[in-house]
Amino acid sequence: MTSRTLFTSDTHWSHRATLGPRLGLNRPFANIEEHDEALIARWNAAVRPQDTVWHLGDFCYRCPEERARWIFARLNGRRFLVRGNHDRIGSRLPWNGTVVDVAHVRVPLTDGTLQGIWCSHYAHRVWPRMHRGDLHLYGHSHGSLPGTATSTDVGVDCFDFRPVTLDEIRVRLAENAARPGVQS
Repeated sequence: MTSRTLFTSDTHWSHRATLGPRLGLNRPFANIEEHDEALIARWNAAVRPQDTVWHLGDFCYRCPEERARWIFARLNGRRFLVRGNHDRIGSRLPWNGTVVDVAHVRVPLTDGTLQGIWCSHYAHRVWPRMHRGDLHLYGHSHGSLPGTATSTDVGVDCFDFRPVTLDEIRVRLAENAARPGVQS
């Protein structure tokens, strides 16, 4: 079975404020333990052990390091982190590569070509190679910033609390493009 590349952001494991109105997220879980277990289960349902996941920041917040390591150890896949503004603990975890501020990722397509993707925790209006067809994926905005035909938020608040494949992202980009007034 071939490996896939998935993307996600803003899991905020152990961050109680994601459940209430203060941040405007109101994630639909009774308590933070249910939240954390649901996100772990949804991650593992989407990600196979041989898959690669790019987490675009804010892995956990207000989470003891021991708990963060316990959660991290339960997640499927080879994991890479693009640092977010809440990754003081997250950046200490045993990622499969150096923690970076931005990343240029190339995802193999079924036709043998590569799709370039500019990954950042923050949304960009412009990014390297955008005029050569590279896409831009980001987090941080928790779905509050509308995407475009070539750029979208891959945070868990936008995709049923789980990592997503490039095919799923392309569906979202097409939906973005169909909205009146959306530019690429």
